[in-house]
Amino acid sequence: MARALLKFIRVSPIKSRLIAREVQGMNAEEAMAALEFTPNKAAKIIYKVIASAVANSGMEAEDCVVKSCRVDNGPVLKRFRPRARGMASGIRKPTAHILVEVEGK
Repeated sequence: MARALLKFIRVSPIKSRLIAREVQGMNAEEAMAALEFTPNKAAKIIYKVIASAVANSGMEAEDCVVKSCRVDNGPVLKRFRPRARGMASGIRKPTAHILVEVEGK
């Protein structure tokens, strides 16, 4: 079993989990093919993490299965936007930690 971990990536963990649940349990080659044509920022990032996990395993992509794909919350970057009458409102910029584990068939 091999794994790859990408930390502090600037993508919403809630939106990333939707993509991560789709590829969990799939063949790594099929998962990468599906993610390549998914129009989502998180899909491109998870694609790269799966490719890294496959490279760490030392096997080919068709011989690997995505055992788990987990997206955890990272720290939230807090910013402020000026508003009317001298006020300010907050902006939350979430980050995520993405962990992918692959294993041979």
